[in-house]
Amino acid sequence: MFAKPLLTALLPLVSDLSRDLPDQERYRRLLQAMRSLLPCDAAALLRLDGEWLVPLAVDGLSTDTLGRRFKVSEHPRFQILLSRSQPTRFASDSELPDPYDGLVNTFEAGLEVHDCMGCTLMVDERPWGLLTLDALTPGQFQSLELDALQAFASLAAATVTVAERIENLALRVETEQQRAEVYRQVNDQHRELIGQSPAHKHLLEEIRLVAGSDLTVLVTGQTGVGKELVALALHQASKRADKPLVSLNCAALPEALVESELFGHVKGAFTGAHSERRGKFELADGATLFLDEVGELPLSVQAKLLRVLQSGQLQRLGSDQEHRVDVRLIAATNRDLASEVRNGHFRADLYHRLSVYPLQVPPLRERGRDVLLLAGFFLEQNRSRLGLDSLRLSAEAQAALLAYDWPGNVRELEHLIGRSALKALGRHPQRPRILTLDAVDLDLHIASAIKDHSPDIAGIKALPLPEGGLREAMDTYQRQLIEECLLRHEDNWAAAARELGIDRANLSRLARRLGVR
Repeated sequence: MFAKPLLTALLPLVSDLSRDLPDQERYRRLLQAMRSLLPCDAAALLRLDGEWLVPLAVDGLSTDTLGRRFKVSEHPRFQILLSRSQPTRFASDSELPDPYDGLVNTFEAGLEVHDCMGCTLMVDERPWGLLTLDALTPGQFQSLELDALQAFASLAAATVTVAERIENLALRVETEQQRAEVYRQVNDQHRELIGQSPAHKHLLEEIRLVAGSDLTVLVTGQTGVGKELVALALHQASKRADKPLVSLNCAALPEALVESELFGHVKGAFTGAHSERRGKFELADGATLFLDEVGELPLSVQAKLLRVLQSGQLQRLGSDQEHRVDVRLIAATNRDLASEVRNGHFRADLYHRLSVYPLQVPPLRERGRDVLLLAGFFLEQNRSRLGLDSLRLSAEAQAALLAYDWPGNVRELEHLIGRSALKALGRHPQRPRILTLDAVDLDLHIASAIKDHSPDIAGIKALPLPEGGLREAMDTYQRQLIEECLLRHEDNWAAAARELGIDRANLSRLARRLGVR
């Protein structure tokens, strides 16, 4: 029944295996081909990373899905799919919650997934991830043959294998060190450097470039951009990754204790020093030391830090004995240290010693649609924390996040999502299966927040609030955004849909509702 269409869909993908394509493009083509053969409303490719499933590509799902991280133990459908070697089709009336409820790109009232099927991808005879299909129409998958999905699963596994081998070959040629790893845990939490924007990709390339060396790195950027995660990525991609990353927040200690924390002390060095203690430098011997907020160090301590960096030798507080250490230093600050030097608040020689390789972390407002991926990550965290089946953003809420200027960067976004989810849940007398955050829940001042420097809304000026209120304001914003995007792509609706991160059919429906030509 599917032989000829299946062959037609598979042949271009087989041809892609011999081509040097970006991973995202490989996976996007795979999902599009699958949807052309197996009609569905959404498809996803997810990679298994320990106890988490990480979406690598989605088609028909909201952009923020790419930022979500699904804990397998919290999603029974994923558990079932991973436990079976053959494709699985769930009954339309299955009571198991679907991870994609509320995430399928649709502007209709029905948000819940009714039909779901998927299968495990096996690479080197081990489960590598999942391929999933979902439909909003009950019974849509009942007539489909699972053999077709199995064929795509086999090709998906081949695609993944090719992508990984190409990457491994490139790494062996370029460097002996591993590429900066993105999917790592920090403090027992699944935390990542999430993003796909050009600014974020440039940052990852800089990390990859310098991580394998022992150069001192000065990580700069505004408060809340994730400088500590950059430091972690640098350490994990270094030759010292098998050793601990020792960290010290220089702003969190009284001035009298900073020197002891850095260099250690001997018994009786000061009141309360009842025993000998090693400092952070000795603890990081052979490893990496991360000094956060290094601009807060007192001038007296800066001189001693400079000496250790120059000679590799230190003295514990109250001792004359020298200790030699081998430490790779990563420092971070949200201050303009060059200005601090000019104002006499920071030593020029220490500044030059720290900034051997300066690394600037971009603010969130310069990262375009990355805000939606990051929002998805925090939405999934809060969905689990609040015990919800689904936590999603409305189209208006997504537009609001894109329009906001984010003075507090990623940290502000994290707190905003947590606060908004809690407040929105509190308005419901009964716990809903799907909780949707609207623009009003986010409490962002959209009209004043729209900036023409944002890459996602280029050319759009701040709009006065229409008489119709927030709903009309958001419709006006979306209409203008779609028209600008179509103009850039010369009325190519498929290209516009890809840039906006939504399905083409959904873009057409939204455009008709908004009266876009």
